[in-house]
Amino acid sequence: MADFSQQLNTLREGIDELDAQLVELLAKRSALTTQVGQIKAESGMPVYVPEREKALIATRRAQAEREGVSPELTEDLLRRIMRESYHTQNNRYRCVNPSLGTVVVIGGAGALGKVFVGLFERSGYTVEVVEQQDWESGDAQKTLSRAALVVVAVPINVTEQVIEQLTMLPNDCILADITSIKEKPLAAMLATHQGPVVGLHPMFGPDAPGMIKQVVVVCDGREQTKYTWLIDQMRIWGATIHQSSASEHDKSMAYIQVMRHFNTFVYGAHLKGENPDLETLTMFSSPIYRLELAMVGRLFAQAPALYADIIFNNPDNFSLLRRFYERFGVALSLLENNDKEAFIEQFSAIGEWFGDYAKTCLVDSKQLLLKADDGQLLRKK
Repeated sequence: MADFSQQLNTLREGIDELDAQLVELLAKRSALTTQVGQIKAESGMPVYVPEREKALIATRRAQAEREGVSPELTEDLLRRIMRESYHTQNNRYRCVNPSLGTVVVIGGAGALGKVFVGLFERSGYTVEVVEQQDWESGDAQKTLSRAALVVVAVPINVTEQVIEQLTMLPNDCILADITSIKEKPLAAMLATHQGPVVGLHPMFGPDAPGMIKQVVVVCDGREQTKYTWLIDQMRIWGATIHQSSASEHDKSMAYIQVMRHFNTFVYGAHLKGENPDLETLTMFSSPIYRLELAMVGRLFAQAPALYADIIFNNPDNFSLLRRFYERFGVALSLLENNDKEAFIEQFSAIGEWFGDYAKTCLVDSKQLLLKADDGQLLRKK
C-alpha cells in the first residue's frame, strides 16, 4: 500500500507542476492579448473577429486529434480562454467620430445606461449623464441643449414621457433610445426631434461586460447617414448589428420577451402555490432541468417592475397570451382523454415545424449541459 501511495503522490506532484505551468501560460497569453487589444484600439479593428476565432478553433481541434486529446475538451477550454481574453482587450477602443462633441446618456446611472457610458468613455468621447434630479434643477436642459448625441436609457414606462421633453436638442443632434420595444419610442422621437433619429435595442442585459459577441438591433428613423458612425462604433465594440423595422422588431419581441416572461411568471407562481422544496427539486434534477429551473429563478431575482413594464406595455400582445392559454388547454385535454396517439402526432408535427433547427439545438445544448453538470452548478445552496 505504501508503494501505491508513493506512486500516487509522485503523479500528483507532476500534475500540480503541470497545472502551475498552465497558469503561467495563461498569464503569458493574457499579456499578448492585451497587446493585441492595444493595436486593435489604435487601428479601429473590432475586438471580435469571427473568422479568426473559427480558424483558431479548427486548427487546435485538429492538433488535439493528432495528440490523442479530446477535441471537444480542447475547444471548450479555448472558448473559455478566448472569452476572457476578449474582456482583457476592451480597456479602450478607437474613437470613430473624435470631433463629435458631447454624448449625453439620459439614465446613465442606471444598470444598462452605465454600460453605454463606459463604452463611450473608453472610446474617448466626452460623456455626460442626466438623471431625475438634473431635470428638477434645470441642469438637464442646459446639458441637452449642447449635446451631439443623446441616448435615452430609462425604464420603458417613462421612455416616451422623457422623449417628449427633448425639445431643446440642437437640430443636428442624434437622438437614440435603447428600449426593448421600438415602435412607440421611435414614433415619439420622430415627433419630438427634427434631426437624426435611430432606435436601438441591445439584446443583452446590464450584467454583460460590453458588446462583444452581442447583438444590437437597429431600427432606422431619420437621416441614417448622420449616425452611420455610431453603428460603426458599436461594431468596433464587438457588436453584431441586425437591421430591422420597428414593427418587425416588436412582433418578434412578443414571442421572445412577453410570452416567455409571462410563461415563466406563471410557472413560478405555480411552484409557489404547490410549495415543493427547491433543494429537493435540484437534487433530483438532471442538468437540463436544473438549467430550466435556473431560468425561472433568474427572473424572480430581478426587478418586478421591469418585467411588468415589458409585459403590460403593449395590450396587443395579450391576444397572443390568450392563444397560448387556449393551446395549453387543448394539450391538457389530450392527457385527460388519455389520447396518447394524438399527443405523439402533435409532437411529430411540431418537430417537423422546427426542422433542422431542433437538431442544432440538441447538439449545441449538450455543451451547456456539460457545464451545468460540473460540480454543484445550479444546485440550491
